[in-house]
Amino acid sequence: MFLNWKKIGIHVLFIIGFIVIAIAYFYPVLQDKTIYQSDIVQYRGMAQHQIDFIDTHGEQPYWIDNAFGGMPSYQVGANYPHHYIKKIDRLIRFLPRPADYLFLYFVGLYILFLFLKVKPLIAFVGALAFGFSTYLIIILGVGHNAKAHAIAYMPIVLGGILMCLRHNYFKGFLIMSIGMAFEIATNHFQMTYYLGLLCVVIGLVYLIKAIQQKHLAAYFKGVGVAILATVMGLSLNTTNLMATKEYSELSTRGKSTVSINPDGKEKVGNSALEYDYITEYSYGITETFNLLVPRFKGGSNREKLDKNSETYAELISMGANPSQAKSFVENAPLYWGDQPFVAAPAYIGAGVIFLFVIALFLVKSRFKQWIIAGSILALLLSWGDNFSFLTKLFIDYVPLYDKFRAVSSIQVIIELCIPLFAFVGLTYFFTNKTSYERKFHALKWSLISVGGLLLLFMILGNGFSFSGGSDAYFSQQYGARFVRALKEDRKGVFMADVIRSLGICLVVAVVLWLSLKQKLKQNIAILIVGAICVLDLVLINTNYVNEDDFVNKRQMTKPFVANSADNEILRDKSHFRVIDFSANPFNSSRASYFHKSLGGYHAAKPQRIQDLFDFHISQGNREVLNMLNTKYFILENQGEIMAQPNPAHNGNAWFVDSLKVVENDNQDILAFNEINTKTTATLKQDSDSRQNNTFNFTKDSTAFIKLESYKMNELVYKSSNSNDGFAVFSEVYYPHGWNAYISLSG
Repeated sequence: MFLNWKKIGIHVLFIIGFIVIAIAYFYPVLQDKTIYQSDIVQYRGMAQHQIDFIDTHGEQPYWIDNAFGGMPSYQVGANYPHHYIKKIDRLIRFLPRPADYLFLYFVGLYILFLFLKVKPLIAFVGALAFGFSTYLIIILGVGHNAKAHAIAYMPIVLGGILMCLRHNYFKGFLIMSIGMAFEIATNHFQMTYYLGLLCVVIGLVYLIKAIQQKHLAAYFKGVGVAILATVMGLSLNTTNLMATKEYSELSTRGKSTVSINPDGKEKVGNSALEYDYITEYSYGITETFNLLVPRFKGGSNREKLDKNSETYAELISMGANPSQAKSFVENAPLYWGDQPFVAAPAYIGAGVIFLFVIALFLVKSRFKQWIIAGSILALLLSWGDNFSFLTKLFIDYVPLYDKFRAVSSIQVIIELCIPLFAFVGLTYFFTNKTSYERKFHALKWSLISVGGLLLLFMILGNGFSFSGGSDAYFSQQYGARFVRALKEDRKGVFMADVIRSLGICLVVAVVLWLSLKQKLKQNIAILIVGAICVLDLVLINTNYVNEDDFVNKRQMTKPFVANSADNEILRDKSHFRVIDFSANPFNSSRASYFHKSLGGYHAAKPQRIQDLFDFHISQGNREVLNMLNTKYFILENQGEIMAQPNPAHNGNAWFVDSLKVVENDNQDILAFNEINTKTTATLKQDSDSRQNNTFNFTKDSTAFIKLESYKMNELVYKSSNSNDGFAVFSEVYYPHGWNAYISLSG
């Protein structure tokens, strides 16, 4: 068997092309800059103490003490021994960030196209169109790296499962094992879960086919091979998975043992996360047209307008100087959709959508069925509270669905399926196996349907309200005329983008028609169509992620600068905690970067500390703050950040006088409204506490317990007490890792 060096050379050439294009798009990386990612800044604040510990001690602590009073580091960059898949993944991501993830986007879909026997040139331009999909670029801009990472490996998993179900068992097993191993290693289980839903849809479509053709034995063999491959992929990530499962049950992604709200009323529902929290980011039903028209709903909460805008003119008429007006319109709140905040529209591309519709006419296979079914399911679920029947059904009955929030992010399945199907359809258009009549019919009716829809938007556009959720605020602050000007600008960008999308579809249609009439060579037509689709996306993307987002690398490795409050606290070399009330303490890792903070920034906080925050810390209960050894409060007073000492903090450990017995966790958490934590601790009633009659203790003046030595994952105390005593430690207890040992000395 001889290698086809010509084909290999073409693939190598395209891989090099992906590298060049990824670096060219993020070209500031060549100037030793890196993109400023807000979520990575927060991650750095959480991880800094762990990084310092590893540098000092040369070991993984698997515990961080600088956030939420202490938590496992499993989801804060922990590395595990013998995690070879992760090491290989790092080798694959050899480009500077974020070009590495863009490169992975390209390569992942290119490989899937090849599995589907798509012509390499079409696979190349299709992979580019997928990688430049606006949502995929935006998540790189804000720092959702793990999400991007997981999306990039989705096509490999799909390739594997399709091979298994098409009876290519050995290759299917191999590819799916590798794909699943890398997918799980990305550590973004929400994206992997959504991929799993798509795989279920694929399985059901092929099951129906197997029943119809009476090939159930072969079908279940393929499913069995896919399951074995999944197990293999999971087994290569065993440590990570076990650690995550262990922690998730005790995090906010698990179920709280407290069954009441802070007001004392019983919680409604039994999901791991609250319904309102899960559906906070619900995609609007009409917002779906953002996939075709980028600023159908205004774009983002911060759109750039110019001096010719109605908003600029109104600001000037209100007395604003040109500099003030310019500053406002460069961050204009044009978004008028249902979500609380949007960084950019989830635009797939007018050209890509047009090709997708052509594919609907040309492709007749199971491939088409699961693409449509998976996309529709993802779309309906992305609507969240706007399609509450289905959302509640999934939350209540589909395992693990209630573990994830931001339901709109399931649209990544659409972001994958539409470009995939669009360029498979382009392959059908450029094959001799498809008749001229079918091609012409597909082209004609696609233009009529997509073009007609866009023309309808142009006609009906004046009837839209263009009213945004923030308009009441702006009306109160600036008046009704200002809001009218804002609506006019929303209408303006809406109309401009509808016309833009219509123009793109017309140009693509003309190119395909010329090719159909043999007035353009096939490869030239493919390149032109691909260039139109990619350029369309790139021009939109640069409005939201561009060279202005790149900074010196030091700003990412050292993202926070100590202020006077930080410096004052850092002079205190004892061991204590800090809470930063100058910001939302449970939504910022700034304090965690410098101090052992009671707050932090994480999507899966420890559940117990979240309960304490909801019931007591947010209400300013000093007894709870004292119990958690909070020695300093960071406060803002008339714009000045200051450190306020808390002399009443309880210290690292202390002896109490008595125990208050409670029956359950509800009583336990409410008890902190009544007790003095220096003298009283709570004890949940169980068999041991019922047999123990000693709930009061005598302390003499010589009794003490103090912290002798401190390490992030090891604390040594020294104690002396002539009586029986009950010691309370200010540490956050974690049952699956913290162990206590007592050494007696004469």
